Amino acid sequence: MTQHVSPPRGGTGKTAATASTPPARRRLPVRADVRTLSLLGVLAVLVLIGGLTRPDEFLDTRNLQLVLTQASVIGVVTVGMTFVITSGGIDLSVGAIVALSSVWATTVATQEYGFGGILLTAVLVGLGCGLVNGLLVAYGGMVPFIATLAMLASARGLALQITDGRTQIVTVGGILDLGERGSYVLGVPPLVLVFAAVTVIGWLVLNRTTFGRRTIAVGGNPEAARLAGIDVRRQRLYLYLLSGLCCGIAAFLLIILSGSGQNTNGNLYELDAIAAAIIGGTLLSGGRGTITGSVLGVLIFTTITDIFALNNLQSDVQQIAKGAIIVAAVLVQRRTASTT
Repeated sequence: MTQHVSPPRGGTGKTAATASTPPARRRLPVRADVRTLSLLGVLAVLVLIGGLTRPDEFLDTRNLQLVLTQASVIGVVTVGMTFVITSGGIDLSVGAIVALSSVWATTVATQEYGFGGILLTAVLVGLGCGLVNGLLVAYGGMVPFIATLAMLASARGLALQITDGRTQIVTVGGILDLGERGSYVLGVPPLVLVFAAVTVIGWLVLNRTTFGRRTIAVGGNPEAARLAGIDVRRQRLYLYLLSGLCCGIAAFLLIILSGSGQNTNGNLYELDAIAAAIIGGTLLSGGRGTITGSVLGVLIFTTITDIFALNNLQSDVQQIAKGAIIVAAVLVQRRTASTT
């Protein structure tokens, strides 16, 4: 005779093991919160070190404003890079695009059109480079590493050709005025305000829009995303356009900061942006990205640079420290991925 076992009273018929195991998606926000708190802890330790080693200089208001201003330029680039890496791609050309945008926007002919001409030129050059990258990767079938490496070489060469190795000085008063302390809003430099706006918009797009969900889906599994009705190639094109746009904005901020355009601008920005995104929690293999973590990564690296400069430490030691942080972040990512 077959016995029928009825489910426990008030239950749903699920086993105890199933009922007691929380879904994986419920654990992800907890992991994200822990990662963010860890980054905040690292940043707090760095601020403490800076305050102890150089209290009069590091904690000075002007120095803190300088740190935030320097973080703003590479920070805007990192927001765009976060989207690209989240989709499973990479963009090695961001530094060269910043250089090309800055020199093209500071030519004598461009400066004749004033503030708007410089801003529009910087943005359009960034978008143009991003369009080329996107077409090569999405529709040309090229590996992102190769396509953006070619753009890196080409943009650097074109920037050198435009400037002939000389610095292009900005003479437009509206641009120069934004770099003065008189333009600060409640003690906050305009560049920092732009960085904050880009960060907020980037966070909203990645976490609260269909575009962000598609970006994560393409990075997690492109074939599954295609079967779900997502145009993977078009999405990748949009992402490289977004990266180019961020580079154009960063170039304009750099013009304000330095008052000039140089073919050496944006040197190693690609490495700094990738490193900041990685230590922030964005998976290099794609499928997960965090704007908040990337911004904290930028602030950590910028603070390290400032502490080393104030303590007259050699730049090679600084690079070693950055490399160690990147390796540690990747190892933590691999450990986290293996436990999910």
